[in-house]
Amino acid sequence: MPFRLLVPFGLLCVLLALHHGAPGPDGTAPDPAHYRERVKAMFYHAYDSYLENAFPYDELRPLTCDGHDTWGSFSLTLIDALDTLLILGNVSEFQRVVEVLQDNVDFDIDVNASVFETNIRDPSFMEGSFIRLHTLVVGGLLSAHLLSKKAGVEVEAGWPCSGPLLRMAEEAARKLLPAFQTPTGMPYGTVNLLHGVNPGETPVTCTAGIGTFIVEFATLSSLTGDPVFEEVARVALMRLWESRSDIGLVGNHIDVLTGKWVAQDAGIGAGVDSYFEYLVKGAILLQDKKLMAMFLEYNKAIRNYTRFDDWYLWVQMYKGTVSMPVFQSLEAYWPGLQSLIGDIDNAMRTFLNYYTVWKQFGGLPEFYNIPQGYTVEKREGYPLRPELIESAMYLYRATGDPTLLELGRDAVESIEKISKVECGFATIKDLRDHKLDNRMESFFLAETVKYLYLLFDPTNFIHNNGSTFDAVITPYGECILGAGGYIFNTEAHPIDPAALHCCRRLKEEQWEVEDLMREFYSLKRNRSRFQKKTMSSGPWEPPAGPETPSSPENHDQAREKSAKQKIPLLSCPSQPFTSKLALLGQVFLDSS
Repeated sequence: MPFRLLVPFGLLCVLLALHHGAPGPDGTAPDPAHYRERVKAMFYHAYDSYLENAFPYDELRPLTCDGHDTWGSFSLTLIDALDTLLILGNVSEFQRVVEVLQDNVDFDIDVNASVFETNIRDPSFMEGSFIRLHTLVVGGLLSAHLLSKKAGVEVEAGWPCSGPLLRMAEEAARKLLPAFQTPTGMPYGTVNLLHGVNPGETPVTCTAGIGTFIVEFATLSSLTGDPVFEEVARVALMRLWESRSDIGLVGNHIDVLTGKWVAQDAGIGAGVDSYFEYLVKGAILLQDKKLMAMFLEYNKAIRNYTRFDDWYLWVQMYKGTVSMPVFQSLEAYWPGLQSLIGDIDNAMRTFLNYYTVWKQFGGLPEFYNIPQGYTVEKREGYPLRPELIESAMYLYRATGDPTLLELGRDAVESIEKISKVECGFATIKDLRDHKLDNRMESFFLAETVKYLYLLFDPTNFIHNNGSTFDAVITPYGECILGAGGYIFNTEAHPIDPAALHCCRRLKEEQWEVEDLMREFYSLKRNRSRFQKKTMSSGPWEPPAGPETPSSPENHDQAREKSAKQKIPLLSCPSQPFTSKLALLGQVFLDSS
């Protein structure tokens, strides 16, 4: 797949007309406006129940109408729901929650936190709890910070390069850095926010817990000017890449001290999933060919050894022999990821396989035995996960296929019928008899409801195609924000890719911007002069030669020498722009 297709606008920005002819069970078409309102009502039933019964605890227990802490007592449901509020159009509540978080969240506490989940979030596998602090808390705060101005929050001077939510995200991220101090550069799975890594902490970490940092940490480095975050994320990615087997696969768990694989099952699901996701999304966000090349190599191995009839099995990472012929609900993100690299046909075939499982049970069981066509013992539950809905949203933006709206309709109907209780929505403990569990994961508000709403809302600002944008003055010049191309982290917190170009500290980039701005305005003046002389029928004279102030050749040699690079810092090799300037806060050079 040519890398040039991976542009910052992404597939999310393709505005496609809704197909109103999608048949429902009774022969009628799902009405997007109707289901959009239904999804909004679902959100507020869950959100209000959390505020009334569970805040400031992390999550709601919907059967007993109370709350409990699950990931460190950070009011995680509130952080997770924040950008969903704005996507649903609730500006006033977004503003209120921002103030609440600033006043109440404290990271100086003696608690063991998941590095992965503090960064993003995936609750059913505790080894990912470090990542959850990262993806949920750091990702959620970064997203809210970048959306603050759109939400009407009074931002401080220097935004988006400064701000209280950015400082909170940076504080949380710095608490995670001690986990990366290993011989391999791959992080421990858990860190104590007050004391660092505990002396007896296990060195065994899941693959996703190592490879799910680049989106948030690269964004944080770009906004704060501190390269350490992106550096540690890149080192962790490279160590995993170097640890792959001879047939190109990675396992499920690795010892971060020795670099030896402990669990050698290879697949696309739990314990591995967001590593692949972040190679693709990191490549798009950073316009990084190397990250994309890494994923495409993995994709070849995955197709060769794990794919069978458009299902993906688990295999032994060194031999490629099948170890588990199961489909995991967490794997349902894969068709959406395939759509981001333009592999639409394969994505739709796999999506339809997963959709048949949904139709069979009214949800996706955690494990599904493919040969037997039924659930796996003790893995029959559905905690209202978003992955299949996420893939439907991506694929609908790319294809407009009405089948994808049908999945959205079925999801709304199933969740409301099976899971809705007086105090929110409860995890489905067993899809066979629809027994419920006393938990509502915060990702229900951050991801499941958000992706459903975006599936039915084609004009949402998230789907902006660049037709509207905001010009923002920063200490480093003017940049463009809000033009679209948002990159969702694995917890569905949208990151504006343009923001990464607003706070550059590198002098070489600053000089390039200054040079290009001079040239741009020089061309603009010349065009204006040409138009005036044409109107007066006077002869047009060409612009001044290379010795004019606007010409790059007139700059001093020292500046030219220091600004030289093999690849221009502000180049965008994926888009054949003819002009020197473009939207999304990026400047595109002639070599693009």
